[in-house]
Amino acid sequence: MKPVMSGDFVLTKALAKEFASLDDAKGRRRSGMFVAEGRKCVETLLQGGYKARYIFEDVESDMDLPGAIRVKRGFLREITRLSATPQTIAFFELPQKDESLPSSEDFDKELVLALDRVQDPGNMGTILRTADWMGIRTVIASRDTVDVYNPKAVQASMGAVANVRVVYTDLAGYLASMQSVPVYGTFLDGVNIYTSPLAQGGIIIMGNEGSGVSPEVAAHISHKLFIPPYGDGCVSESLNVSVATAIVLSQFRQRQFK
Repeated sequence: MKPVMSGDFVLTKALAKEFASLDDAKGRRRSGMFVAEGRKCVETLLQGGYKARYIFEDVESDMDLPGAIRVKRGFLREITRLSATPQTIAFFELPQKDESLPSSEDFDKELVLALDRVQDPGNMGTILRTADWMGIRTVIASRDTVDVYNPKAVQASMGAVANVRVVYTDLAGYLASMQSVPVYGTFLDGVNIYTSPLAQGGIIIMGNEGSGVSPEVAAHISHKLFIPPYGDGCVSESLNVSVATAIVLSQFRQRQFK
């Protein structure tokens, strides 16, 4: 890749390589950065207190983010991961990890979402966006769940990563220590979620896209729920995990509004 000139800023081969490395979790850890694209996503992260090392904006746009480097569209095209080149791309510093986990006393009226081996970054981002909308402030993820700062996850979250804390841990081990807390999960042999009583607080487990909740985690689930299809003509075998998450969270919140 040839250096791309933009005003006084030069995209060198070394920097272009570093930007490209952010697609990989190891590259993000090595550089200490992650990427966000699109004005709304970048603004939300800035408002959430994230520190940007670089903010690039299309020189022909009417945007004026503080500290942004105005660049030509060809420059943005060189570094974007999207099919349509956005007008704003920013590279943020990875925040310091907050690995504190909720204790059993925190679940009196608090709902926490837990993800067991969710692999698709688009699903991860959509789940975070839904969690933010539904007032979920903490998501606990198994260590083999996709990295929340994957570019596709950040993009799909539309900046919700700034408002929803994600903690990676040994999920089965954590649940084993929460024996007094209601733990919910979705299963084909579960109880109809629309008629089942739901607590104000507890842990909601959402499983892997293909295989669902792992046996190790399922062993600690005290309430099995089922989202039934409507009518007899459904040919789909399952729901996308992000869609299922939205349905489950909406049912919990609906009961709280009654």
